[in-house]
Amino acid sequence: MKIAFVGKGGSGKTTLSSLFIRHLVGDGRPVIAVDADINQHLGPALGLDEAEAAELPAMGDRLPLIKDYLRGSNPRVGSAETMIKTTPPGEGSRLLRVRENNPVYDACARPVELDGGAVRLMVTGPFTDADLGVSCYHSKTGAVELCLNHLVDGRDEYVVVDMTAGSDSFASGMFTRFDITFLVAEPTRKGVSVYRQYKEYARDFGVELKVVGNKVQGQDDLDFLRAEVGDDLLVTVGHSDWVRAMEKGRPPRFELLEDTNRQALRLLRTTVDSAYERRDWERYTRQMVHFHLKNAESWGNARTGVDLAAQVDPGFVLGESLTASV
Repeated sequence: MKIAFVGKGGSGKTTLSSLFIRHLVGDGRPVIAVDADINQHLGPALGLDEAEAAELPAMGDRLPLIKDYLRGSNPRVGSAETMIKTTPPGEGSRLLRVRENNPVYDACARPVELDGGAVRLMVTGPFTDADLGVSCYHSKTGAVELCLNHLVDGRDEYVVVDMTAGSDSFASGMFTRFDITFLVAEPTRKGVSVYRQYKEYARDFGVELKVVGNKVQGQDDLDFLRAEVGDDLLVTVGHSDWVRAMEKGRPPRFELLEDTNRQALRLLRTTVDSAYERRDWERYTRQMVHFHLKNAESWGNARTGVDLAAQVDPGFVLGESLTASV
């Protein structure tokens, strides 16, 4: 199951995504965590110190390796150099699975020990001074999108992505790559403005969106969120001494997280698991192709010098029955 956490900067989406990851790992589930935010804070939220987080391998720096592996023997993709972030898989492509070992995970993922288990953590890499004026952050998150396009995940397998803040997620088709999207919103006008943008942009793509109210301190905050987001409000989270200790670098054992917040995490998990029955691999593949053709026409063909529409395998549908690699 693929889960995105989105929200405005400072909403608490990284904190909540890290709590959800801990919850899944504590239940013994296989989890891949991906930090796709321009501000790379997921590693520290999972307990890494700054030095350890800085040493994590950046997916954006390993894009040639990722492309070369995923291309496999797909005859429609002439070379790794002609792959772009939206290139869809086809017959002969190598696919990724959550539980396997492969060269992409070897190069880009690192295990992070948590209470009761470990998570595979992957990061896009920070936006550096060298990128200023010559690059955009979406060139780095393109590695994440390419991996999601080639990922086959099943029930009780989880990929949790901490997305870039605000509406920047819509700069590509990556917002359609998830079974469910949790939008973390504070009970403020700015907090719900991102929700309105997300709701509007995602309406035509069948994106399943649920709001997690954060920093809710009383009935007035709860009433505000209910009035602004209606039935999309799934659950609210208030003050947490456990989180405050974690933010100071001294997290207690996860089992000591407040019961109300543990209940909220269980509801998130139940909501994610229920989305499995609504999976539509044909729509997922169709949307993948839709954004690839848009990118091909707008910039991809000119940049690569080839007709990227030819990369689309019209008879291919991604799905759990496919083999992991060829």
